[in-house]
Amino acid sequence: MNGYRIGELARMAGITTRALRFYEEAGLLAPSGRSERGYRLYCSADADRLQEILLLRRCGVAVRDIGPLLSTSSAERTELLARHLVRLRDEQCRLTRLIATVERTLATLEGAGSMTDIEKFEGFKRDLVDKNEERYGAEARERYGDDAVDESNRKMLKMSKQEYADFRALEEQIRSELERAVGAGDDPAGETGERVCSMHRIWLGYTWPAYSAEAHRGLAESYVADDRFRSYYDRSVEGCAAWLRDAIVAHAR
Repeated sequence: MNGYRIGELARMAGITTRALRFYEEAGLLAPSGRSERGYRLYCSADADRLQEILLLRRCGVAVRDIGPLLSTSSAERTELLARHLVRLRDEQCRLTRLIATVERTLATLEGAGSMTDIEKFEGFKRDLVDKNEERYGAEARERYGDDAVDESNRKMLKMSKQEYADFRALEEQIRSELERAVGAGDDPAGETGERVCSMHRIWLGYTWPAYSAEAHRGLAESYVADDRFRSYYDRSVEGCAAWLRDAIVAHAR
């Protein structure tokens, strides 16, 4: 059988031969044949499957979860590629805005232009809005409605330099307080929980059009139920998401 040797396919895909062997051990990609000397040989269909594996990895899918997602028909493969193309175009738009911000900043530093404080942070704020839309937009719009989410995005984009800095600083302060409280074994229903809940409410006020304790508690429940939120709060100290949920449930008014 003619085909690509393992080194040839690895070079073409921009990965290592070790990665190809790993995918084979994981049951994702086995060579279609062997040469007379026993070398692995990969055909064009194998290259298609490898591309699909790499696209799924690029989308953040863990190797252990790839198997059931691999397409079994050309229609499924077309759908996967179409979804990935949307992701790539969104990423391209974000990078274009950030590049424009850096270019204008450099021009300003070199005396060839000027930027307002709002413009200096426009790319960063827009990037944050786009990432939030990609990760949580569908659920947020279903829960709160398009108008509320659109207004939240507008509030984010209208932040001044100081407001944006305060917003991000408060976010980090909340995470730090959570990690300290969980490590110390503090009761989320106690004074520390009340303080963290208050800080979290202020943080929400930077982007939420209106506040309600019911919505706050609902959001807190998603911090535990949704792996994306839980992994964010628990990334350094496990239990922070649940502690924050309990504090908000106890103190949101």
